[in-house]
Amino acid sequence: MSMRLSLRGYARDAVTAGAVAVISLISSVVAVPDRTGLDALGYLLVLVAGLALTARHRFPVVVVATTLVCLFAYHLRGYPGDGAAAPVLVAIYTAVLAGHRLVTVVLGAGAFAAGTVALTLTSSGGQSARQIVEGRFLLVGWVVAAVMAAEMRRQWNSNLSQAEQRAADAERRAADAERLREETARRRAGEERLRIARELHDSLTHSISVIKVQAGVAVHLARKRGESVPEALLAIQEAAGDATRELRATLDVLRAPGEAVPGRPGPPVTGLGLLPVLVERTSSTGLPATVTVEGEPKELPPELDRAVYRVVQEALTNTARHAGAASAWIRLDFRPDALAVHIDDDGRATPSVQPEPGTGLTGMRERVTGLGGRLHAGPRPEGGFTVRAEFPMNGTDPGGTP
Repeated sequence: MSMRLSLRGYARDAVTAGAVAVISLISSVVAVPDRTGLDALGYLLVLVAGLALTARHRFPVVVVATTLVCLFAYHLRGYPGDGAAAPVLVAIYTAVLAGHRLVTVVLGAGAFAAGTVALTLTSSGGQSARQIVEGRFLLVGWVVAAVMAAEMRRQWNSNLSQAEQRAADAERRAADAERLREETARRRAGEERLRIARELHDSLTHSISVIKVQAGVAVHLARKRGESVPEALLAIQEAAGDATRELRATLDVLRAPGEAVPGRPGPPVTGLGLLPVLVERTSSTGLPATVTVEGEPKELPPELDRAVYRVVQEALTNTARHAGAASAWIRLDFRPDALAVHIDDDGRATPSVQPEPGTGLTGMRERVTGLGGRLHAGPRPEGGFTVRAEFPMNGTDPGGTP
C-alpha cells in the first residue's frame, strides 16, 4: 500500500515537473531578447530546472540548489526573460512547506547576491549595479511570495491538524462519557435489582418460614400422637424449605462479589434433573402427574435447562391452583434443532372462557421468548388447559428465525 502511494506521489511530481518545464520553455521563447537569443544551452538549463522538480518532495533542498544554479547560469548567459525562474519558485515553495526554511532562505539570498555580482562584472550593455539590482526586484518579489504562500499553507495544515486532533479528542471524550453513563446505568440497575431481591427475601422468607414452622409443628404433633402424617403436610414442609433456599440463593446471585455471604452454598441446581422430584412433590399434593420423554435426551445449556424446569414448575403450580381435581401430563420432545415441552391437564378450563394473563403466564412467556422460543397457553378443545413451549437448540426459534 505504501509503495502504491509513493508511486502515485512520484507520478504527480513528474507531471508537475513536465508542466513547469513546458511553461518555462514557452516563457523563454516568447520573451523579447535583450542581449542574445535562446540557444541549446538555454533550452537545456530550462529543461533541467523544470525536470528537477520530479524529486522536489524527496530531496527538496537539493532541488532548490539545482534550480538556483540553473537560474544563475541562465541569467549569467544573458538569455531573454525569466523562464528559468518558475522552477525556482516551485522548488522554494516545496522546501519551505517541508520545513527547510533557513536553508532555503540562505540558498536564495546567496544565489541573489552571487547573481548580482556576476551580472555586474560581466555586463556588457553598460548597466550599473543599481540597474541590475532593480531589474532583479521582480524576481525577488516572486520568491518572497512563494515563501509566504508556503508559510500560510504550513499554518493552515497545522490548524487543520489541531482541529482534527480536537475533534478526535472530543469523540473520545464523548465515547468515554457514554461508556461511563452505561456503566452507571448498569450499576444502578444492579443496585435496584439487589434492593428488590432483599425486599423479596425479607418479606417472603418470613412468611415461608412461618409456613414451614407450622407444618413442622403439625408433623411433630401427628407423629407424637401416633397418627399418620398426611403427604400434603410433608410436601408443604419440603416445599417451604426449598423456597427459602432458592430465595437466599437468588439474593446471593444478585449480590456484588464483595457482598457474598461466606459459608453459604451457591444457588441450587435447578433443571430437568430435578423434574422427578417436582413431579413426586406435585403428586403428593393431590395432583397426579406423569412424564413422557420422546426423542433422544441430550445435555442442555444451563439457561435452557433452568427455563424448561421453571416452565413445567409454573404450569403445574397453575394447574394445582386453578384446575380443581385434575391430572397432569408432561411430555418432553427432543428434536434435532428444538426442544418442545407440553403440559396438559384435564381440569375445568373450557374453550369458551379464555384465561386472564397473570404474573405466572407473563413470566413464563418472558422466559421462553428470552431464549428465542415460542409459547402457547390456553384451554384445550376437549377441556382442560395446555401449555406448549418450544425452545431452539441453536440460537434460532423453531421456525428458523434468528
